[in-house]
Amino acid sequence: MKRTVFFVSDGTAITAETFGHSLLTQFGDLEFRQIRLPFVDTPSKARDSAELINRATESSGVPSLVFSTTVDPEITQIISTSDAEVFNLFEHFLVEIEKAIGQPRKPSVGRAHGMGDKTVYEDRMEATNYALTHDDGISQKMDQADVILVGVSRSGKTPTCLYMALHYGLKAANYPLTEEDLEQPRLPDFLRQHKKKLFGLTIDPERLSKIRELRRPNSRYASLKQCRYEVEAAEAMLRAEGVPQLSSTGSSVEELASRILLSQGLYREEPESGSA
Repeated sequence: MKRTVFFVSDGTAITAETFGHSLLTQFGDLEFRQIRLPFVDTPSKARDSAELINRATESSGVPSLVFSTTVDPEITQIISTSDAEVFNLFEHFLVEIEKAIGQPRKPSVGRAHGMGDKTVYEDRMEATNYALTHDDGISQKMDQADVILVGVSRSGKTPTCLYMALHYGLKAANYPLTEEDLEQPRLPDFLRQHKKKLFGLTIDPERLSKIRELRRPNSRYASLKQCRYEVEAAEAMLRAEGVPQLSSTGSSVEELASRILLSQGLYREEPESGSA
């Protein structure tokens, strides 16, 4: 039986799951059954969660692992008494922070991924709308863009733009280099006038072919020959134009976004967040 891992929170459980996943990757040869338990924000829900955890431990024969970000003392206590190895990801740090700043905490549910600062939240929504209206070259008016991703079709531009918009509030546009573009000696003029904002995404041709095959099976568009031509031509054009580029092959949108922001010097304050 796989060991069961629970991500428990009185909020969305995004923080618990993200931090827990990061820790579990250090044990790559093991497999886990993973369950997220968000909005455990009452003693009754906490007791129900503890019972679920106990049943999983009994079923597998080994103690479940629990990554928790609960902040209410009563709820935290109930979860901690379950038949499992419980790791409260906040408790240790909160105690140390209290010592460091000389002020006690004021436990509050729902801050880590909530709306927080309304202005910051609205900026993120505006950036998301911008990414959608400037996706795949829909609009060539990119004066307001913070960054413009360029690459062949299906190289990961859209999800990366949306991630940067939602997480950082950046106005990210993207443009797909078509076969017609690649036959030209340089990038389209409307892109060249924003050269400092350009960043290229490339991808392994074999991987690109598999992605395109899902969209258009047995097409020239998805053929390995066509993918190789487009990737090689796009990489050569971006190099000639002095545009930095990254491969999306095997990289998450989180990693791509972080590397792009670092390369372009795009530092934005993290939004005040809400529920953990």
